Amino acid sequence: MAKEFKWLGKTEEEIKELDLKEFAELVPSRARRSLKRGYTENQKALMKRIEAGEKNIKTHCRNMIIVPKMLGVTLRVYNGKEFMILSIEASMLGHYLGEFSHTRKSVTHSSAGVGATRSSKAISAR
Repeated sequence: MAKEFKWLGKTEEEIKELDLKEFAELVPSRARRSLKRGYTENQKALMKRIEAGEKNIKTHCRNMIIVPKMLGVTLRVYNGKEFMILSIEASMLGHYLGEFSHTRKSVTHSSAGVGATRSSKAISAR
């Protein structure tokens, strides 16, 4: 039997019923202060598109806090090079969109090329 997910003791249905002021009381202080100040113009435009039920929403707004109205929505968040697909889940509430669209990739090094080490200089390059 699968365990039901709860966020701060609330089920997903209870979370969706919260208004913004009630939700702000449950998130950490940095997010609470940001929500208390209100949305920026870009954030307002993004929320309007989400509430309208649009599909394939692309955004550069990485500083948007994930709120209950966004649950179940799939967004494309810009990471500086491409738009990363992000499906909003209940465990992401209170975090920023940018936290889930990484701007840097991990470096993977392959083997050294010819001439890169002392031992490879002894090999003939026919």
